[in-house]
Amino acid sequence: MSQSAEQPGQQSEATDRPTIFLVYGATGDLSRRLVSPAFFELARLGRLPQQWRLIGSGRGEKSHEEFRDFLREALEEFGPQPSDGPWDEFAANLLFAGGGFTADDPGQLLDVLGEARADLGDDVQLVHYLAIPPGAFLDTTKAFAAHGLVEGSRVVYEKPYGTSLETFEQLDAEVQRVFDEEQVFRIDHFLAFEAQQDVIHARFANPWLAGIWNAEHVAQVQVDIAETLDVAQRASFYDATGAFLDMIVTHLFQMAATVAMEPPADLGPGALQAARDAALQDFRELDPAEVVLGQFDGYTDIDGVPDDSSTDTLAACRVWVDNDRWRGVPFLLRSGKKMAADEQRVTLVLKEPADGPYAGQDVEPSTISFSLLEGGAFDVAVTVRRPGVAGGLAQGTATLPLDSFEGTSPALPYVHLIEHVLTGDRSLFTGVEGLRAAWTCIERFSQNRPEVQPYAPGTWGPQSVDELAAPGQWFLR
Repeated sequence: MSQSAEQPGQQSEATDRPTIFLVYGATGDLSRRLVSPAFFELARLGRLPQQWRLIGSGRGEKSHEEFRDFLREALEEFGPQPSDGPWDEFAANLLFAGGGFTADDPGQLLDVLGEARADLGDDVQLVHYLAIPPGAFLDTTKAFAAHGLVEGSRVVYEKPYGTSLETFEQLDAEVQRVFDEEQVFRIDHFLAFEAQQDVIHARFANPWLAGIWNAEHVAQVQVDIAETLDVAQRASFYDATGAFLDMIVTHLFQMAATVAMEPPADLGPGALQAARDAALQDFRELDPAEVVLGQFDGYTDIDGVPDDSSTDTLAACRVWVDNDRWRGVPFLLRSGKKMAADEQRVTLVLKEPADGPYAGQDVEPSTISFSLLEGGAFDVAVTVRRPGVAGGLAQGTATLPLDSFEGTSPALPYVHLIEHVLTGDRSLFTGVEGLRAAWTCIERFSQNRPEVQPYAPGTWGPQSVDELAAPGQWFLR
């Protein structure tokens, strides 16, 4: 296949302004698995500024060389391999500042930052990246102000940005006090998946698809993130959070809003974020009766999980979008551990024929589906006549792998996100009004959570999950 010309909404070239990245929690799991590999991938692609430094901040003590060895080992485990890129040049730009970073004690950060600034000159862009536990966001934000590290900088907050409406408001009040909104980038990395971005571009670039993207033609919207893995590596974090807070109100709400949003005026950085935020504000308050929480059998046997834990390892819900485009269409969201398959998919289930010879007949519904796994894929399932004398109906699926275009190389989400921070493009980041709407949407549920139901590993969850989709059924089953 030939590669099309550049379209609106594609990424622009990275800035040439000298930049210092300050990664807080640089020796933690998130940085090791996702953030540091993304920086190296950008270096391989030649998409970092010509002059840059990355300063890792942590509570422990490491020399610059020890930090470089640490990141090299991370790349050897998670890729891309150091031998596949300019490792020596990359490593020379890595520095470490130990001793932690608080408003009372900046540790070694200000000294190391001063050295980097002396090397790069006065016109330096600072990018603060908070790869730390969310409970530390508030204090770290105060430390930026205390040590004069705010003016002209950009700041990246990982999710979750708050754990309830109350904690969201508390954190955001401090963030808004310290930073201008244009400086703030709030991550939900699912927004940067290749196929998740293509939900937007495929819809608006194809009139036939845009024409059926509404309640007249769509019976259900389904967002499914299923994993066969358990939580053994994250047991303590997961038991304090659960599937609903970890996945539904963050990733899956944002994905649903991407489907539900109205066409933006353009695909510029502010327009897409504003369109998602507006869609989230149309989400009806979640009814606890339309939420199912599950826990896989054997969860409490995992080290670090209390025997009496009632944490949900699966969550599913029915969300309603109260606007003219989607009124009456259920958005079904489901995510869990130890499920029947590893799947990440957004599916529009189309309505059955309303008139003509097949009206009222048992015709399997057509679907439009986006797989988010690996490079992504676009699937269209249609019903046709079965060839042969016997005839009858058959359904087939046409699949377009999104990594099949000539000259393309799909990028991992954090590669997209970090480059967008460099260029100041906030289109793949969550907006404050959308996050406020999401936390507001679940207030009644949070105060009246349904009981957790058991389910067998290797299944799609409790029977009551299937009932959420009635009178239809889940695409993944």
